[in-house]
Amino acid sequence: MSTHVIATDQPDVQALTSYLEHDDCPTIILDVEYNIVAANSAYQRHFGVQGKSHVGSKCFNVSHEYAVPCDQAGEHCPMRKAFDSHRAERVLHIHHTPRGPEHVDVELRPILDRQGQVVAYVERLSTVELASAQPQKQGLVGTSAAFKAALSTLQRAAPSSIPVLLQGESGTGKELFARALHNGSPRANGPLVVVDCTGLTESLFESELFGHEKGAFTGALYKKTGLVEAAHGGTLFLDEIGDVPLSMQVKLLRLIESGSFRPVGSLRTVHSDFRLVVATHKPLKKMVELGTFRQDLYYRISAFPITLPPLRERNEDLPLLIESHLQRIAPGSRGTVEPSAMKRLECYAFPGNIRELKNILERARLLSDDGIIREKDLPADLLDEISVLPLTTKNGKELQAMAHMLNAFNGSRSELAQALGVSERTLYRRLKSLGQNV
Repeated sequence: MSTHVIATDQPDVQALTSYLEHDDCPTIILDVEYNIVAANSAYQRHFGVQGKSHVGSKCFNVSHEYAVPCDQAGEHCPMRKAFDSHRAERVLHIHHTPRGPEHVDVELRPILDRQGQVVAYVERLSTVELASAQPQKQGLVGTSAAFKAALSTLQRAAPSSIPVLLQGESGTGKELFARALHNGSPRANGPLVVVDCTGLTESLFESELFGHEKGAFTGALYKKTGLVEAAHGGTLFLDEIGDVPLSMQVKLLRLIESGSFRPVGSLRTVHSDFRLVVATHKPLKKMVELGTFRQDLYYRISAFPITLPPLRERNEDLPLLIESHLQRIAPGSRGTVEPSAMKRLECYAFPGNIRELKNILERARLLSDDGIIREKDLPADLLDEISVLPLTTKNGKELQAMAHMLNAFNGSRSELAQALGVSERTLYRRLKSLGQNV
């Protein structure tokens, strides 16, 4: 489909609707006032309500149950962007559907009249299967702006063969993102081979990646297929690539450039066809400057970088993540978190990110006799960290933690004081020390 369609003074809706029926993708036609003027059968099947037509309704009311357009409700509105640019625009939204909220990839193309004015739009919608906006027992979940930004970038990269570099703090879910990239690619039916590069010595790294022949070295009692060869037809995920020894980086570079390698102790050359995804929490650019990471290798692996947000930047996802992890920890039983315990968790900065959250929930679930997690089930150091901040401080980390609590907490000042276990007077002094209006 072209960027826009040149039409007569008014678009022939009936003709366009007939054309759209040949599109398997859910598609609607919108006028410039946000009204749905036509919809194909695929749209009605995926996003419609049985026995109800959305023709004549406002798109923002149907998709989001908003009373105002998306850009007036804090969302990015592709219609406004397409009207200004006269070009196709694409955005990731969370849409209301009969199945509940879902991530949807929205592509909007303007229809122009002979004078070049926008008279209508064609909107195509594709449900994003790589992540969920509802609790689920596996995979990526989230609805926050920071999560959606990372997911939108991932959605763009997944169908291609471009190498992807996943960057972010430890515990942010880099392996889950790698699996989502694999599952959204044409190689989804092939293997996903995960290589943890942490702690691998030079000899062990080469043997693990490239395999070895029987008798290649002491202890090589049998022929071993390497992980690179095992990834043929699929995805090779090198986790913590910043830990690869400098002496091995040149061999890794040759592998990426040619797809070929030699098993240890062999003269034969093996070719493997794989899609490369790498991840690290280390500052690779800084390592290049220091000479501890090869510049040429960095350029080969960083063609498409995706930064994963830390949990403290997606605090609104916390209830969704907690419910999802409780489903995974104890399948078949419904664990819950008491409101006061939830407030404690909302005030915590999670330096260990989602991995730390999972560990906290696993421990608390074991300590709970009835499946309800209470404050007493949370780790003592978590409770201590958010209740013993000094009244005044020059410590940047403590200031950052207090600022995080203020942004994350949904409630009154008195409720925040109660959650922190301090008096309102004490809380007010702390706020004043941070320059907050009290």
